[in-house]
Amino acid sequence: MEKLIKRINELAKLKKEGKLTPELEDEQNMLRQEYINKYKKNLEDQLKTLKIVDDKGNDITPEKLKELKKQKNK
Repeated sequence: MEKLIKRINELAKLKKEGKLTPELEDEQNMLRQEYINKYKKNLEDQLKTLKIVDDKGNDITPEKLKELKKQKNK
């Protein structure tokens, strides 16, 4: 992921300097989308590990999240 971010930043710098070719702009867009997809996947994986409890210790995790956890464990 670090290499991905580094390359995105390199391309952003080129764009800021006005040196970004159409080919590099396509690469930049592709890398940005890849970064977003990885970020979303990471967030989803983190959410699947959550358990929400109220002040009394009762599990109040939403049913949708519980279903996602069950699917993950299969």
